[in-house]
Amino acid sequence: MLQNRLYYAQPNCKDFTANILKQTKDEEDKTYIILNQTAFYPTGGGQPHDTGTINGVKVTDVVEVDNEIRHYMATPLESTGEVHCVIDWERRFDHMQQHAGQHILSAAFVELLNLETVSFHLGKSLVSIDLDASDISNEQLQAVENLANNIILENRPIDVKWVTENELSAYPLRKEIQATGEIRLVIIPDFDYNGCGGTHPESTGQVNGLKILSVEKHRGQTRVHFVCGRRILQQLHDKTAVVKEASRLLSAPEEEIGQAIEKLLANNHTLEKSIKEKDELLLQCEAQELIQAQQDSVIAVNFENCSIQQLQKLARLIAAESNDLTVLLAAENDDKLQFVAAKGSLVDASMKTISTAILPKINGKGGGSDAFVQGGGELTMSAENLIEMMKATLKS
Repeated sequence: MLQNRLYYAQPNCKDFTANILKQTKDEEDKTYIILNQTAFYPTGGGQPHDTGTINGVKVTDVVEVDNEIRHYMATPLESTGEVHCVIDWERRFDHMQQHAGQHILSAAFVELLNLETVSFHLGKSLVSIDLDASDISNEQLQAVENLANNIILENRPIDVKWVTENELSAYPLRKEIQATGEIRLVIIPDFDYNGCGGTHPESTGQVNGLKILSVEKHRGQTRVHFVCGRRILQQLHDKTAVVKEASRLLSAPEEEIGQAIEKLLANNHTLEKSIKEKDELLLQCEAQELIQAQQDSVIAVNFENCSIQQLQKLARLIAAESNDLTVLLAAENDDKLQFVAAKGSLVDASMKTISTAILPKINGKGGGSDAFVQGGGELTMSAENLIEMMKATLKS
């Protein structure tokens, strides 16, 4: 019977003895053990599995397959009879706090906003529920969080009852239960009645507290991220460390970090604007120098570490200034080879012929018009050699 399993019958069991019924390997050659009884909780219902040791050997995973609970081991056991099992209680109790907190939070959303929980995920650092709602206001979130913490502070009992489907009508269930046979109800009196196969503490007070951290839109629903119990202290510790470091880097008191960041962003915007203006001026000067130095109708130059955006601007500046010139530019950027070809309005040749000829040579991609093309590909040759190929294509 399900209710006789130790993790249900004795949820606070931290260590126990059991007999090995079977030690074998699965289809992936992983060793697992079947015990005659177990307090190791298998993954299920949104709650992760327990870990711990059996005769000092680490239990890495616990899953239920065909009504058997498999204890996956880091290494095979030499024992064949009775073994001593120890639960990683810090991990188990954390899961109990988070799972009970989820029940309380979900019930609070139903109580105040009539919003059902669609799914639940208990992660390593955060817990989340998905709600059947497209939007929830900050004021509503605060009200729900306050109600959840009030239930926790009241230290209400968390009861467990095993019932049959015929007995379900006697309870005001939060949502319909599809299970048959042995049905396990987790009850917070006068607040939440819910079918659940997870582990929970004995009272809401053991959850300690609940904090909603953030919300996000997810497939038309609202995902709420939160933490309970010890995880609140860990979140506070982590965020305090971040705030202290930000305060140090900004040379500002913690309460003035927001203003300091706004000032920093404003200064950064001003600097970016100034740099952009200077870059534009430098490109204009370079365009004039190339025009003045040109000896025929083609300006062909190769660069190193010159972005495709800079190549584009330089080519357009030259073509706009001198309508009888053709501009061929190429650059080596890390492991890429990039190019631009442009022409003035009086030039007859089509720049497409250039890109069509050279893109296969560099396994590249590109495109454009008769007046302007661009592209890039692998560094199969130097930028200088690419320029020579572009010039030869133009002549032919």
